[in-house]
Amino acid sequence: MEVIYYTLVAAGLYFISDWMLDRIEISRGERFKNRSIIFFLIILMLAFISFSLIKYVLFTSEMVSQ
Repeated sequence: MEVIYYTLVAAGLYFISDWMLDRIEISRGERFKNRSIIFFLIILMLAFISFSLIKYVLFTSEMVSQ
């Protein structure tokens, strides 16, 4: 079941990161030259946060059920 959680969150992170990058570029008024690097940094940061949160929730729910 963990694989499904991580896969769904990863797909969501892709779309959220793209949306965030678009919002940043719109507020800036122009596209970034190294757009893919900035996209990677955004998705990496969100992945670390969300995957740690998933791991924490799964671990604590596992401890409660025992």
